[in-house]
Amino acid sequence: MDFHELLVARRSIRRYTTEKIDPEQVKLILEAGLLAPTSKSARAWQFVVVEDADMLERLSMCKPMGAAPVARCPLAVVVAVDSTATEPWVEDGSVAASYMQLQAEALGLGSCWIQVHGRFTADGTPSEEYVQELLGIPEVCPVLCILTFGHKDEQRKSQDIDKLKWENVHIGKF
Repeated sequence: MDFHELLVARRSIRRYTTEKIDPEQVKLILEAGLLAPTSKSARAWQFVVVEDADMLERLSMCKPMGAAPVARCPLAVVVAVDSTATEPWVEDGSVAASYMQLQAEALGLGSCWIQVHGRFTADGTPSEEYVQELLGIPEVCPVLCILTFGHKDEQRKSQDIDKLKWENVHIGKF
């Protein structure tokens, strides 16, 4: 599959089988994140790999809606970034997370981005603080997202390139 086909095929997957991910595949996913470009080569991201079912269940409570896939995946990667080391920490973390998701798709695995930054738990605690506390992540490393990974237990149609919003592309000026 070439890169364009990969982009068309990649969809958010929220249901996974119970099959574990091969350690070599996990390494490749993490390597993709570590290869991601960053502002001024800061490489300030921190990736916390979680496979423990109890911890995955607890992480799924980081917000009341949209985090359920965390409890049902065999592997999650929490993406945090040292905000004292780079001003565009959100962007740097986002690129790394996207690279990991693309690597997963290339391996035939599913993934889903679970937004943490700017969200809140059911009791109003900032989701970032909740995840930091659970995993011992330092305060200077805000949590951007939790990526879920696993063997797909659902099939989704590829993107329809005929529905791309070309009207959002402007040449020369808006």
